[in-house]
Amino acid sequence: MAQHRRSRVVRNGIFAAAAAGALILAGCSSSGGDSGSTGGSSETFSLSYGVTNSATTTPYKALAEKYMQENPNVKITLNEVPGDSYAQTLTTQLQAGNASDVFQTAPGSGQGSSIVTLADAKLIAPLDDSVAKAIPSGSESQFQVDGKTYGVALGLTYVGGILNSTTADSLKFEYPTDWDTLISDCGDLASQGKSLYVLAGSMPPNTGLMAMILSATRVYADNPNWNQDRADDKVTFADSEGWQDTLQAVIDMNKAGCFQKGVEGAGFDGITNGILQGTSVAAFVPSGAAADLKQNAPDQDFLIESVPPASGGKPFGLAGADYALSLDAKSKNADAATKFINWAASDAGQQVWADAAGSLPLGTDLSSTIFAPVADIVNNGDFVPLPNSSWPNSAVYDALGSGVQGLLTGQKTVEDVLKAMDAAWDQ
Repeated sequence: MAQHRRSRVVRNGIFAAAAAGALILAGCSSSGGDSGSTGGSSETFSLSYGVTNSATTTPYKALAEKYMQENPNVKITLNEVPGDSYAQTLTTQLQAGNASDVFQTAPGSGQGSSIVTLADAKLIAPLDDSVAKAIPSGSESQFQVDGKTYGVALGLTYVGGILNSTTADSLKFEYPTDWDTLISDCGDLASQGKSLYVLAGSMPPNTGLMAMILSATRVYADNPNWNQDRADDKVTFADSEGWQDTLQAVIDMNKAGCFQKGVEGAGFDGITNGILQGTSVAAFVPSGAAADLKQNAPDQDFLIESVPPASGGKPFGLAGADYALSLDAKSKNADAATKFINWAASDAGQQVWADAAGSLPLGTDLSSTIFAPVADIVNNGDFVPLPNSSWPNSAVYDALGSGVQGLLTGQKTVEDVLKAMDAAWDQ
């Protein structure tokens, strides 16, 4: 798998976006002036994005506040939407014609808020050609339709997991580097009333994300082009040994006590509480979530980790530009909104995002950053985008997320889940 590099790297992490779309190591070139000045006339528009903790400043809010600071004549109305219902809310608003002028989207086509899906439905407007500079090399199909760009790439995420190293140190715990040790460690921690991982077991975005993380070493390490093979009907989920092993790993982890008690009913707040209160050591969330955690607990430290590979497998991960901004096709404030979008694509805007989101700092020595544990994976290019970013519709990911819920409760089998994913793909 080729590693996609650009001059400056950025990324974001918000827990609810654990379901989000894809791509890889980004950067950009300037799209104009340093501040994207709008001139002297008063301008206003609205911006929507998903949140899971209103007490923290999301990178989207940081972008808006910085832009207004540099352009005092601009007023951006911020509309924060609960992250677990963001995609559904956005779709409803777009269909009703009352969406914000600018809103959070996801690259690709695998979700309800995905750029390609919304562009095909003519619900978002094409953007200036200059914003294409922010698209990671090789990821154009995730942001463009028929040669036109419909979303600004924001940030670069490593998606594996976040370790609370403060908690780990207090327990004299070393994060496992092989699968057998992981399973053993889960039992040891459970005997102490702890869990290796905290999982939002009632939230398909997080259960689906965990399964995709596990699939990195079991499916995509061997065949980075597996998604294309599925699109070409060369493989199926149900017949894939790698996907069977992925979901069996979920069952094995649950039996080994890798998740917190009551995982089946846990929501996103369970992730925050578990990892900050020290009852769990790690969580399946994008790397940028470390910035949120650090903001909530300045006295605690965090590291970005990769789930150990299956026996005989090699370290492999998921990385990509998971967040984007798009323009409502029916926006009545398109001129002002477009200026903001163009600024977000510039070096200045991307740096604001990077600072707020805790981006993957490629081009620097990762050994001195929170990304040190995954430095070899990143430097060797041993990663692919989030798999669902190129799945044909959001129903495939929904089937995975809800299916993993069923595995946790024992109401579904591996075969059930994979057949449901195939059916969703073919619908």
